[in-house]
Amino acid sequence: MLEVLRIPVLSDNYVWLMHDAASGETVAVDPAVADPVLEAAAARGWRIDQIWNTHWHGDHTGGNAAIKAATDCIITGPTAEAERIGTLDRTVGEGDSVRIGDHVAQVMAVPAHTAGHIAYHFSDERIAFVGDTLFAMGCGRLFEGTAAQMFANLQRLAALPEDTRIYCAHEYTLSNGRFALTVEPDNAALAARVAAVEAVRARGEATVPTSIGEERATNIFMRARDAEELAERRAAKDAA
Repeated sequence: MLEVLRIPVLSDNYVWLMHDAASGETVAVDPAVADPVLEAAAARGWRIDQIWNTHWHGDHTGGNAAIKAATDCIITGPTAEAERIGTLDRTVGEGDSVRIGDHVAQVMAVPAHTAGHIAYHFSDERIAFVGDTLFAMGCGRLFEGTAAQMFANLQRLAALPEDTRIYCAHEYTLSNGRFALTVEPDNAALAARVAAVEAVRARGEATVPTSIGEERATNIFMRARDAEELAERRAAKDAA
């Protein structure tokens, strides 16, 4: 079994620390900063062996260099963004695989938020690290790609088993859910989820990871009928 630890950093980022007890290996996914990640690992007696980046943005790669200096870990990230992530030791893209112990994740190309964005999917463990592509009740802004790309990404992710756990990189759930209700006010599952999220956030607790099943039922971007509808919803959310 893989143990996944959530580390809140900055204003709303999450770094994910993944540990395989059998091999003793530990991977940091999208470390925005270094110190909280190193401290969390040290508190558990873990040594960070690898970093996996999903895309080039600084709030996903900012801790790379310092963690590398402290641990001599191997840093993996998207081939298409290698020039923008100067700390990479290995680059990967669609169809490649990465490994922690005996656990193998397939690399998925999911461009749209950035041009070379990737995700890491463990099919056997039903886990996916999706960076800023899919959020709980949301999706990433279309900074470098198109609505058609994001639509294809979300349909591809929606096809995964419904109990697949989705580890995204931000705590955007409440604002996403409140906006979603303006689009699908009669969605009972959505209304119930937003109410639950409001209670969770009022207690200061995290709302992720999410699951594919939850997103199929309540994510208005995943539920969009086509790329044009997704684009309209994304533009409205950006302007909200």
